[in-house]
Amino acid sequence: MTGSDGPHREPGSDVRAAGSASERAREEEERAVEQALALVGGADRSSRSDRSGGSGEPPSRGRDTRGRRGPRDEDLDAGRSSNTHADRSRDPQAHRSSDSAPYDGRDNDPRDGRAASATAPAPGSEQPPLLDRALPGDPAKTSPPPPSWDRARAVAARAGRGGPPVTIRLPLDRAPGHVLAEALGALTDLPSFDTSAMDGWAVAGPGPWAFEAGAGLLAGRGPAAALPDGTAVRIATGARVPPETTAVIRSEHAHVDEARGLLHARRSVVTGQDIRPRGQECRSGEHLVPAGTVVTPAVLGLAAAAGYDALPVVPRPRVDILVLGDELLNAGLPHDGLIRDALGPMLGPWLRALGAEVSGARRLGDDAGALRDALASSDADLIVTTGGTAAGPVDHVHPVLDALGAELLVDGVAVRPGHPMLLARLSPDGPCLVGLPGNPLAAVSGLLTLAEPLLAGIAGRPAQDPYRALVHAEVHGHPHDTRLVPVVHRPGRAGGRDHVAPLRYNGPAMLRGIAAADGLAVVPPGGVRSGTEVEILDLPWAPATPWTEGCFT
Repeated sequence: MTGSDGPHREPGSDVRAAGSASERAREEEERAVEQALALVGGADRSSRSDRSGGSGEPPSRGRDTRGRRGPRDEDLDAGRSSNTHADRSRDPQAHRSSDSAPYDGRDNDPRDGRAASATAPAPGSEQPPLLDRALPGDPAKTSPPPPSWDRARAVAARAGRGGPPVTIRLPLDRAPGHVLAEALGALTDLPSFDTSAMDGWAVAGPGPWAFEAGAGLLAGRGPAAALPDGTAVRIATGARVPPETTAVIRSEHAHVDEARGLLHARRSVVTGQDIRPRGQECRSGEHLVPAGTVVTPAVLGLAAAAGYDALPVVPRPRVDILVLGDELLNAGLPHDGLIRDALGPMLGPWLRALGAEVSGARRLGDDAGALRDALASSDADLIVTTGGTAAGPVDHVHPVLDALGAELLVDGVAVRPGHPMLLARLSPDGPCLVGLPGNPLAAVSGLLTLAEPLLAGIAGRPAQDPYRALVHAEVHGHPHDTRLVPVVHRPGRAGGRDHVAPLRYNGPAMLRGIAAADGLAVVPPGGVRSGTEVEILDLPWAPATPWTEGCFT
């Protein structure tokens, strides 16, 4: 039967058609996600072979100005995207389905997480050879998911370890804070001769011992004559012990009979007591500390004792800081929509604590031309930018990197706060760039996720062994991403284990929590319950002071 409103339909046909269309859309979306995951994870070898000219071999990297060779493509496929990425969606969560678990939004970051719709390429422009390009009006095509926090850190570390580090020799007074480029070997025995460990008497044979009045043996003097059996001589700490000496008797353990010219021991005498024998600490040529050790004051003292006047070290990585944003004030109180710049004052000291040589922060505002000029003219090993990493109308970092032909190694990370962070290499022979989000704690997250392992690799520092600690509180997690939460270490009570306590004020725009922290807890997706062990990232300075417990926990 037909009606005036349209053709006849079988009962339920609308439902079946809708279900079929929904099923087809779901299948297309799943295929797109699989393609994107294959590209990001390096599984799609055939497409990679096509992009490398059919040979299947990744293009080689040129040697940079400091002697390091860039990492191979297969080492960096964890977070890579095409050089041409202005036509892709900037939303780092675009890969996630709409029915994912809800999140309470406490880590939402309006400045960091702004997303823009993808824009079509200009007519005649070259299309990037990627299958994961998100096109307007095509929900089945999605951006690849950002790498996990662990993978992003691994990519940054490999980028820093692109080749053998440069070695320079610095005099001892300039070496502290640098990293040893070579293992430190002893140039002499330590001590280089038998010395007295105490002020007292050098004796030979059994006592009592005859002695002659006088000053005796002092440190810094040449060798003395052999000591005959049954005799003693006064000796100072550090003085060369005469040949044939049996032991040194401390002054307080000796009784001097001035009238008879005899020395008596108040305690039993053991052969070799209070003598530092030659080579007790090390023998010539013995390795004292390995390459990659930071030259601390103690290492400096050991090197001097072992005969060094200069040390082979890796130059400190040179870092430029570029602060972006027209809304930032250099001084005074916030007013009229303007806010104080917190990152400019903070990043320099933080990067120096990580072993970098840092120039003063430059404030560029939201000026794409100024940013491009600054990047093109930098001779630093690493450029750190703040803000502008999302896709808002004045977020210029991605377009400027496109214009310079930079290679994105990490474009967004599955971590909160700070997910829009990025890592790029400006050219095969040029510096790296770490783009930090504009919110302060989000920027700290980017600093620890990308800049710290990158700088460690450039400086030749070995990777730090991760450690875990109990957390004494339930810590909420993001449904999909890792969270970095400021924590403070607490001693165990009544014989209990030491633990960490999460701190309040841990939103992406807040610094109050991290200012009281001595570490960050790496909270996996979904969160953790109280009593769970979590990985801890230590901060490079002293622990928080005791008064923080009442204020922040």
